[in-house]
Amino acid sequence: QVQLVESGGGLVQAGGSLRLSCAASGRTFSNYYMGWFRQAPGKEREFVAVIDWSTASAAYADSVKGRFTISRDNAKNTVYLQMSSLKPEDTAVYSCALRYSTSTRYDYWGQGTQVTVSS
Repeated sequence: QVQLVESGGGLVQAGGSLRLSCAASGRTFSNYYMGWFRQAPGKEREFVAVIDWSTASAAYADSVKGRFTISRDNAKNTVYLQMSSLKPEDTAVYSCALRYSTSTRYDYWGQGTQVTVSS
């Protein structure tokens, strides 16, 4: 079983920055992806970014490309989402999730952390 715990959310003004963290514990293996997703009120959950844990290769949604950076710390089993140039439309609950390379879906999710960007 894998547990994911996010932290780092909060209230920030437009143009500001925040760094989210997601600590993984429990039974993990080497071949998996860690993703960040977000869900704004009244909207569907959307993909934000993903990182290949083995290679650190990353991919981003077009809406955050150039503003957000996903990274990981192997020693701490933690994935980060550095968010810069934040916009009010980035306001959402951000969740991290884990998908094994052999799976087609994310099987483990964190509880989410609120990010609010004021204009």
